[in-house]
Amino acid sequence: MTDAPRDRRAGPVPPLAAVLAARERRVARRDAALAAGAATVVVVTPVMPGPVKLCGIASDAQSAALAALAHLFAEAGWAHATVGTESAATGFEAIFAVAAEPLAVKRATVALEDGHPLGRLWDIDVTGPDGATLSRRDLGAAPRRCLVCDAPGHACARSQAHPLDQLLTVMEERLDAAHADDPDPRT
Repeated sequence: MTDAPRDRRAGPVPPLAAVLAARERRVARRDAALAAGAATVVVVTPVMPGPVKLCGIASDAQSAALAALAHLFAEAGWAHATVGTESAATGFEAIFAVAAEPLAVKRATVALEDGHPLGRLWDIDVTGPDGATLSRRDLGAAPRRCLVCDAPGHACARSQAHPLDQLLTVMEERLDAAHADDPDPRT
């Protein structure tokens, strides 16, 4: 008897109030790290369209993001500490205090988002000691692209240009391809 394949899309649907509360906790953790003297705070969450935020797709994406960030920090020689992690119905998150200049960290994380086979599945925010979260625009970088059609991602998301099933299928395909091509998610 073989095990049935797991449904990587299945998971709890958190109420909106819980999602909003999780965002507030994330901001509070970030701000506490800055108040404690962190030069830069990095927050990473998986991109997870739709109502389900805690599922196999999100778990696989977050695991790859954490491995890629650990590799990036080590390669750059940046000391870092984990401020907090969360795995709840509202999704996965990890927050790091990084001993590096915020613009350098943002440049590196944008390069990671754009260059890693799974980078489009991650949302990596970088905040400096002044509390300002840096944007791609601050670097002169192009906006993030849509998972499906390569148009600006925010435009497709806002207009709901693609059905949720199509977005999740593309995400699963990227995860499967990345794992088949390179079982070590750090590279």
